[in-house]
Amino acid sequence: MPGGKIVVYTGIIDALQLTDGELAAVMGHEISHALKEHCREQASKQYIQQTGISVVTQVAGLSETGQAVLALGVQYGITLPFSRECETEADNMGTELMARAGYDPHDAISVWEKMNKLGSSPLPEILSTHPSNESRIKNLTGIAEKVDPLYKEAKR
Repeated sequence: MPGGKIVVYTGIIDALQLTDGELAAVMGHEISHALKEHCREQASKQYIQQTGISVVTQVAGLSETGQAVLALGVQYGITLPFSRECETEADNMGTELMARAGYDPHDAISVWEKMNKLGSSPLPEILSTHPSNESRIKNLTGIAEKVDPLYKEAKR
C-alpha cells in the first residue's frame, strides 16, 4: 500500500489453510512489493500515461471515441502488462526472501496450487492485472529451484 504498508487479507490463511511456509511466501510477496515501491511506480506511470493520452488527444484532435480507443490501447498494451510484471517480480523476490529466511521456496508453488483448486479468474491473463495461476506455478517452479541453495544454506 502507499507509504510502504503491508496488508495480508487474513481470510486467505483460513481459506487456503496456509502453512507457515506458505504464509512466508505470501508475506515475502507483499514485502517485495513494498521494497520495490510498486505502488509509487504504478502511480507515476498512471500520471505519465494520462498526461500522454491528453496530449495526444489534443494534438491529434481526437474525438471522445478516439480518446477512448487510445486509453484502451494504453490499458491493454502498457498498464496491464506492467501490473503483471510487478506481480511476477514480487513473486520472484518474495520467493528468494522466504528462502533466505529458511522457508522452503517450493511452498510458494503450493500457495498457487491451492489457489488454483479454488478456481481461477474467468478473465484471460492478457486482460488481467495478475498472471494466471498456471503462469505463476510455472514461474515459481523455476524460481524455487534457483533459490533452493539459499534455503539449504539458511537451514544449516
